[in-house]
Amino acid sequence: MATIALIVIAYLLGSVSFAVLMSRLFRLPDPRTYGSKNPGASNVLRTGRKAAAALTLLGDAAKGWLAVYLAQHFASRYGLGSATLAAVALAVFLGHSYSVFLRFQGGKGVATSCGVLLALNLWLGLSTLATWLVIAIISRISSLAALVAAVLAPLYAFYIFGWDSRSFAVLVLSLLLVWRHQSNIRNLIAGTEATFGKRD
Repeated sequence: MATIALIVIAYLLGSVSFAVLMSRLFRLPDPRTYGSKNPGASNVLRTGRKAAAALTLLGDAAKGWLAVYLAQHFASRYGLGSATLAAVALAVFLGHSYSVFLRFQGGKGVATSCGVLLALNLWLGLSTLATWLVIAIISRISSLAALVAAVLAPLYAFYIFGWDSRSFAVLVLSLLLVWRHQSNIRNLIAGTEATFGKRD
């Protein structure tokens, strides 16, 4: 029961869309109506409101971190193992990407995944974040940075954890991230992918 409760809580946490909340707070258009129509920080940045985009990024990352942190906190109390952490990590990501509050639509999950990785292991999160930053600085393309980080994150996880359920969860998260970026991949191949802050 404890495992099921944590999974449900994680999914509901993930379902909270900070892109929508911050857009309402800053009186911006609904992020699902412009640009990539993705309720995430990169799309909110297209409005030119950097504060709204930054708060969206922090909020989406924080909910990923909090879900895994809560699972870790209660794991020892209820004798839960790494499989529960893996399930919670996937649940919060799925909540973000298929939000019950947004008719099972949502963002691509980059920031939420970063929060999850930081909670699973600080070095795992920092290594993946550093990868994203390097590619983002060089290319100025958020989606390309996310894709490269997603490809390398399972390798970092395997090095840190070995092959256990947490590594498997990171692999699944990475595959889901790549799948959620299908349109971006097509744009990258066509050379039409937008750079940071570009307004459509």
